[in-house]
Amino acid sequence: MIHLTGTVSKIKILNYSQQPLVRFTLQTNESIVNCLISLHSLTFLADVEETMRLSITGLYNARNQFVVRAYTVLGKTKIMYEFEHSRYPKKAGTI
Repeated sequence: MIHLTGTVSKIKILNYSQQPLVRFTLQTNESIVNCLISLHSLTFLADVEETMRLSITGLYNARNQFVVRAYTVLGKTKIMYEFEHSRYPKKAGTI
């Protein structure tokens, strides 16, 4: 397995199905990598937006696209950020 870390850009859904196929570009220090994610792609769409930093694990396919098996958001996910900046007041007594 190969590990890469970089910044996400150009997120696009290629195939709309029960388990969508999502394409994105990862800008690392050395290169620009075209990535595909199918496993956990709905969670990926909820967690990640462009300009976020990611650490990904996976393998290259025959077309030299990086197929992501696992990912980790470095910093806060999109859902965490939206929850913290929600315009709705938080209930008293909640964490």
